[in-house]
Amino acid sequence: MLRMTSGEKGGRLFALGLAVLFVLLALIRPVNHDASQYVAAAILARSGLPWIDFAYVQMPLQPMLFAPFAAALGDLAWPGLRVINALLGAGAVVALWRAAKAGGADDRIATACAALLAATDILLFSAGTARNDVLPAALLAVALALMVRGVGGAMRRRDAVLIGFLLAVAAGVKISYAFPAAAFFGWALLDRRYRPGMVVIGALPVVALIAWLAVQAPDAARFEVLTFPALAPDQMYREAGRAFKLSLAFKGVDTLKFLALGTALPAIVAVAVRWRRREHGVARLLDVMILAGLVAALLPEPTWRQYLLPILPPLFVRLAIAWQARPPARWERIGFALFFFAGLAPSVEGVVLAARGGIPMVVAVSDGAAIRRAMDQQGLDGPVASLAPQYVAATGRPIDPRFAAGPFYFRSHDLLDATDEERFTLLSAQRLTPDRLPRLVLVGGDAGAEGGDSALEAALARAAGPSAQAITQIRGGKFTLYVRR
Repeated sequence: MLRMTSGEKGGRLFALGLAVLFVLLALIRPVNHDASQYVAAAILARSGLPWIDFAYVQMPLQPMLFAPFAAALGDLAWPGLRVINALLGAGAVVALWRAAKAGGADDRIATACAALLAATDILLFSAGTARNDVLPAALLAVALALMVRGVGGAMRRRDAVLIGFLLAVAAGVKISYAFPAAAFFGWALLDRRYRPGMVVIGALPVVALIAWLAVQAPDAARFEVLTFPALAPDQMYREAGRAFKLSLAFKGVDTLKFLALGTALPAIVAVAVRWRRREHGVARLLDVMILAGLVAALLPEPTWRQYLLPILPPLFVRLAIAWQARPPARWERIGFALFFFAGLAPSVEGVVLAARGGIPMVVAVSDGAAIRRAMDQQGLDGPVASLAPQYVAATGRPIDPRFAAGPFYFRSHDLLDATDEERFTLLSAQRLTPDRLPRLVLVGGDAGAEGGDSALEAALARAAGPSAQAITQIRGGKFTLYVRR
């Protein structure tokens, strides 16, 4: 009978503790309106395809991968998807630990670097919301463990195939991960020990699937993945009088701020001061992957913390290798400790706020149940229009697919003409008229969410109100359900 070593036991306890902690933080973190389109897409993907049957302004794979979970979770799809993201966040940290070990770091340094990654606000935010950030980061971390293991000799064919598959799926979930994927493929072309042909074979099925989806709806795919992300943020920030967020100077400030909420910034400094020209192999590969992640993070405008996530897995593996060669001095450990607690500060603030107003996801589940009871009591059924379709998920009623993008396309204007809006299954406030709404309209979910906009909710209410035969206030007026004639 095989006995587990103390290091293996410690690793499993570390992974279990991380999973529990991340799940708790996911339940406690405030409700964020970003969840709207990701929850809606996972639910709509149970019976349709992104770009083809409903709008999804991202790469298409996450809704398709999460649809079975959304189907199994039913009314609890929204909190369930948050928990899945939390577990993926913990998985990314564990994969990084394995990558650091494969790179030659001992248990102590590998665990320290994994803990530093786990305490960055970039990861904690991404793992605490139902977005599409953590899944590709976890895939990248697993791919890194395989890359590092293959350094120093010919990579095994199955590892090269798996790396190609993992990086392709990551890019198919979030387009920014195409940069790390391209960087590794370029490295493999220069160093044939990484078997670039096998990498391509691993990526081909994923590329073929995405290409097939794009061929079915080429105009929608182009608009939702490229045009909308390029134009909509610029439009929104300029009209809100916050064009300064789009400047290069402010991008630099935001980038430094987000990197400093945790140990990513001191990790960059620590790696830079230990950089030596004579280093090669795994160190150089990780340097290339860090630079590719930086490019991926800085291209979108403006810069938000979750965009910096592609940098972190290769950065902390690189830090582990650097510390193994030259351990941190006492003053360096003190500096890292200060940044470590700075990274935890936003999550601690969320816990404090939750203690005052109730655990956010518990409250959200209770809100969804109250909305469902109101619909059941009136015998209402049919598609529901809402800028917060994540609440519709709890009612058992279908989401109107024109609102699958939540408030994000709704608040834009002049990006599409009326014909293309119809073709792409979208509806903007600009073209909102009472006759274009379904019978059931739910208002209030976005206004009360982190990042929400009460003015958009008011526009939806104005369109639904005049033709409503019944108006029901739910949860003390937090939500309003319009039943139109």
